[in-house]
Amino acid sequence: MVLGPRILVVDDDPAVLLTYSMILQQHGYEVRGAPSVEVATQALAERRYDLLVCDLALEHSRGGLDVVAFARRLYPAIPAILLTGYASSEASEEAEKNGVIVLFKPLDVRELLAAVARLIGREDRPRAQNE
Repeated sequence: MVLGPRILVVDDDPAVLLTYSMILQQHGYEVRGAPSVEVATQALAERRYDLLVCDLALEHSRGGLDVVAFARRLYPAIPAILLTGYASSEASEEAEKNGVIVLFKPLDVRELLAAVARLIGREDRPRAQNE
């Protein structure tokens, strides 16, 4: 069975994490959810993902930009989407400077799906055995 592109979804709200994961799975993506920065970084260390979808505000000292920075150290070209209900202009500028799309909550599902499809490009890239 061929699975769709791999997406790591990171959000510390269990209901939001489940909702985003289910929506993406229903659209043919292989999704892993992570409820914290620690679980997200562990997941990224274990395998490559085609896209990172991450809440901006996760923990007091670390957040979505930290997850993106960690992911890009391992996989420099990984595309990312940050989700936020209240991004500061500095955070938005930092994200955009690093090529990260910022989407505002409450999310429009069509907007999320369009951003995901655009970033992944739906291209079928070959994967190495260990990926």
